[in-house]
Amino acid sequence: MLNNLSPKEKEILNQIKAVIDPEVAINIVDLGLIYNVIYNEANKSIVVDMTLSARGCPVGDTILQNVETVVQDANPDCSVQVNLVWEPRWTPSLITEEGKAALNR
Repeated sequence: MLNNLSPKEKEILNQIKAVIDPEVAINIVDLGLIYNVIYNEANKSIVVDMTLSARGCPVGDTILQNVETVVQDANPDCSVQVNLVWEPRWTPSLITEEGKAALNR
């Protein structure tokens, strides 16, 4: 997960940091909800694999839509697909050091 990202994929990941989980007021990248970003230059496509902290997340649809909107707006020449996945299961151990620091403000 999120290993060996190209510079463009890292740029996209940084764009996704604009999406905040409204329940905890932290971006979803630092919460560990983004599992993979794939940029295909040949066909100008971006695929984002992500999860939610719980299956019944009341703002899940909003978060997914926000990811798609942020990535599409920043990359208008690309098609964007956001996949909601449940494996591996999200756990608090996926929160980044930045996310942990933000939670302990």
